Amino acid sequence: MEKRDVLTLRDLTRAELHEVLSLAAVLKQERREGRQRPLLAGKKLALLFQKPSLRTRATFDVGMNELGGSTLFLGPDEVRLGERETPADCARVLCRLVDIIAVRTFAQDIVAEMARFGSVPVINALSDLYHPCQVLSDLLTLQECKGRVEGLKVAFVGDGNNVAHSWLLAAEKLPFRFILACPEGFEPDEEIYDSVVAGGGDVAVTHDPGAAVSGADAIYTDVWVSMGQEAEAGGRQDAFAAFQVNRELVARANEDVVVMHCLPAHRGEEITDEVIESRRSVVFDQAENRLHAQKALMVWCLGAGA
Repeated sequence: MEKRDVLTLRDLTRAELHEVLSLAAVLKQERREGRQRPLLAGKKLALLFQKPSLRTRATFDVGMNELGGSTLFLGPDEVRLGERETPADCARVLCRLVDIIAVRTFAQDIVAEMARFGSVPVINALSDLYHPCQVLSDLLTLQECKGRVEGLKVAFVGDGNNVAHSWLLAAEKLPFRFILACPEGFEPDEEIYDSVVAGGGDVAVTHDPGAAVSGADAIYTDVWVSMGQEAEAGGRQDAFAAFQVNRELVARANEDVVVMHCLPAHRGEEITDEVIESRRSVVFDQAENRLHAQKALMVWCLGAGA
């Protein structure tokens, strides 16, 4: 079988994306029924992390163990990727020891280099440019609460960041409307955006959050200051002050709108406590679905079938 890396959602065809989401739903149901299959029995996952994490580490670790495999965690101080070890050398060593690698890092080039030199599948567990695992779990969440993704309008209110980039790629694969509302100067990567438009994605960027959420089926937000941007915190908070997801903004969307956040949340900044704790919020469903989506993704990458 040809090696299956997932560095961005472009590494999945539309049919493969549906396959992973369908398997995730099956695995979630089986877990609830207490009948988990050891589809990856004996397989080993390396978790190579340069950034701290709650959901990513916990869900990959628990997920691989539930599938019958095991995990090896390597934190930033152990490897010092790009300093003590090159990504290429790290990949060639780990591929002799494990069956699959998940990398949580800063530069997308690090993930790409590990995939290029590695002989086992490499999953992008987060980079500064993309977060495919998060958006896979978000798509699963929308399927559950809306019954579909196709035909929905998703309004992302906030920074044109890695999560927004992965949403753009998802909109290129699936027929739904995606609109990003951000302050001037915080638009998504121009090359990524233009390529999605050229690929037929129904996407748009605006600087008006009210217009963005009008008619929305889902409102999505993320922190205004991501890891590595702490020095910009004051300026970013000022720039995004009018882009808070609060009761007034939510009221401008569809009556049955759901509110999404990839966590961690800075309550009182990008989203109010009232909204994140409201009946509209599916934030913790998203967090749980990281487990099921990533289990399905690992099964798919390793061609283990279901």
